[in-house]
Amino acid sequence: MEVILLQKVANLGNIGDRVKVKSGYGRNFLLPAGKATLATEENVAKFESRRAEIEKAAKVELDAAQARAAKLEGFKLTLTAKAGGEGKLFGSIGTTDIAEGARKAGHQIERAEVRLPNGPIRQAGEHVVQVHLHTDLTIDLPVIIIGEE
Repeated sequence: MEVILLQKVANLGNIGDRVKVKSGYGRNFLLPAGKATLATEENVAKFESRRAEIEKAAKVELDAAQARAAKLEGFKLTLTAKAGGEGKLFGSIGTTDIAEGARKAGHQIERAEVRLPNGPIRQAGEHVVQVHLHTDLTIDLPVIIIGEE
């Protein structure tokens, strides 16, 4: 299946690229999410006429993500959780807990934007998680887990 990308898609291409994808990926993800359109002659002509408008919208989206990144600069998230004597948590801290803690601290972070490179946090102490704000922008967020008995 050949599609035209309407947004930048990680590991696939930029706006306006014509790419071949497996039909299930295109039909079930790219097309319904509005990230791509079928590469028919009619759609190619329609895309070329709207190309500047689509690129301008993508630039605005990137600028908004950079503004959010600037607000998060210098921010350290502190969470408390029940822990044993050696700092091992009862349970774990996941993406939902981090997003909720950031929201309570006044920063809008969605659960889907939080990336835990080493899996859920199971130990008290200082950890670094990634916040994926945009396809081109990922920042590191320090998270401090305080264990309480």
